[in-house]
Amino acid sequence: MKFGIDSGHNCPPDTGARGIKIEDNLTLDVGNRVISKLKALGHQVVVCKPDRASTVGESLRKRCDTANANKVDIYVSIHFNSFNRQANGTEVFAISDTARKIAKPVLDEIVKLGFFNRGVKNGSHLFVLKNTNMPAILVEGCFVDSQKDINLYNPEAMANAIVKGLTGQLPTAPVNHVVDEEENPDTTIKRLQQALNRLKITDKNGRSLLEDGVNGAVTKSAIEKFQNIVGIQQTGIAGETTWNAINQILAKRVIRLNHAGGVVVRYLQFRLGVEIDGVYGPQTEAAMKRFQQQNSLTADGIIGPISWQKLIG
Repeated sequence: MKFGIDSGHNCPPDTGARGIKIEDNLTLDVGNRVISKLKALGHQVVVCKPDRASTVGESLRKRCDTANANKVDIYVSIHFNSFNRQANGTEVFAISDTARKIAKPVLDEIVKLGFFNRGVKNGSHLFVLKNTNMPAILVEGCFVDSQKDINLYNPEAMANAIVKGLTGQLPTAPVNHVVDEEENPDTTIKRLQQALNRLKITDKNGRSLLEDGVNGAVTKSAIEKFQNIVGIQQTGIAGETTWNAINQILAKRVIRLNHAGGVVVRYLQFRLGVEIDGVYGPQTEAAMKRFQQQNSLTADGIIGPISWQKLIG
C-alpha cells in the first residue's frame, strides 16, 4: 500500500492552531511517527507536506499535487483542533464512502485512548479532500486548547492509533520515528531558518541564514537575536517558547494603538526602528504611519493584512 502522509500546516504562512500546545509541533511529531511505523510495516510512504510556500493556498495545492503525482492509494492529513477551550475530542473528515470506511477505524482507535468521539464528518469543505484523486481523510486528533485532551495526549499513542486504524496492525519492534533528512529535508532547523529569514532576522554579521538545516553558530546567533528582540531568554536554542513567539508573529493579527501586544509589538518595533517596550503607543504608531506612507498604504497606524504583507509577506 502506498500512503500519502501530510503533517498539517508546518509551512509558513500555513501555520496551525495555538492553545496549550502548538498544532504545528504536534502534527509534525505524530506525522513523523506515523511515517516511520508505516514503513516498518512494509508500506510505501510519500511525504506530502511541502518544503515551502508563499501562501496558504499554495501550501494546500502542493500537498494535493504531491499525492496525485505519486498516485498514492490513501491520503491522510493529520491535524489538531482548537475552539473555545471547552470543546474536546476526536473527529475524522472524509467525503466518499470509501474514505469514510477508512476514517471509521482510525477514529475508533483514537477514541480508545480516552478521547470523546465526535464522529466521522463530511469534509466536502476541505481543500485537500476535494482536490486529491484517491480516498482521503483528515484526522483532527484532539483539541490543543482543551486541558482535558492535552492530559490524554501522547504522540506515540496517537501515531499507533492512526497506523492501526489504517492497517489493522502495528510494528512488532520499536521504531525510531526520526525521518531521514534525505527523504524529508524540511527538518525543524530548516523550518526555523526559513521563518527567521521571513521575519528579516539576520545573523550577527547582518546576513540572511542559509536554509540548510544545520544548527551551527550562525543560526544560533540569529536565534539569540530574535529571542532578545521579543524579550525571552537568550539561549540560542529554539524551544517551545521561541516557536510560540514566531507563530504569534506569523499569525499576523491586527494591531492598533495602545494594544499591549508583547512579543508581536516588540517585533514590530524592531522592524520600525523604535524603542522596544512591547506596547503599541504613540511613538510606534507614528513610525508605523511613516512605514505605511513609504509603502503607498493608507497611513492609519493599524497593522492589518496589507501592512503585514509588506512586513513579512
